[in-house]
Amino acid sequence: MTRVSSRTGALLPTGPQRLTVLTVELHTHSALSHDGRDPVELLLEQAQAVGLDALAVTDHDEIEASLEAARLAPEYGLVGIPGVEITSEAGHVLGLGIEELVPAGLSFQETIDRIHEQGGVAVVPHPFQESRHGVLANISKDELAAADAIEVYNSRLLTGRSNRQAHQFARRRGLPMTAGSDAHISEMVGQAVTHVDTDERSLDAILDAIRDGRTTVEGKRTPWRISLRQAAGGAKRRVKNRVAQLMR
Repeated sequence: MTRVSSRTGALLPTGPQRLTVLTVELHTHSALSHDGRDPVELLLEQAQAVGLDALAVTDHDEIEASLEAARLAPEYGLVGIPGVEITSEAGHVLGLGIEELVPAGLSFQETIDRIHEQGGVAVVPHPFQESRHGVLANISKDELAAADAIEVYNSRLLTGRSNRQAHQFARRRGLPMTAGSDAHISEMVGQAVTHVDTDERSLDAILDAIRDGRTTVEGKRTPWRISLRQAAGGAKRRVKNRVAQLMR
């Protein structure tokens, strides 16, 4: 029995010779994000508690907490994936496997190029949701296809329409697919995960599997009450941060 890579069409082994399947959370936010709440230790504890194999902390245009989470991850039995959610000129792009911050405000293609220069993987989250900085508000679908992978399930969407559009686009273009909880509080880590077929439990192996399309996705929607609470908390923290900056 075999199954087919979502990107290359290559036959992947199943049964006794099947590769190891890791369950990975690729989209979370810590207190370093302007709209995040919790320190990385709580994110790591939750990831461990729900049985994940790897965790990426992807704060908005900040990377220090992610680097700290990647350093601490082995203490929680996890593979740490350093990363960041970059605000490109077109919208949000996840840079996974990078250790230096890619500046905000670059073009979509240059953002991807900067991620690749560091050996990272460029994943586009919620591309069809313009209200949350989805890139398709500003670029074409042909340009979007330059990404390494498309996030086809994001737990924080209030309806499933944008997720379905992302899934259909990735499938038609033969692009690798990922999922992410987009958790802004620790309790939501693991709401949406990417299952990765790999022959080893390491950062490089996970990134290679994503590039190759050796992924499947699973997720459930963040309860709307929690989404609203997260949004309200994020707005409050943004106002507080702006006031603090003005007082300096």
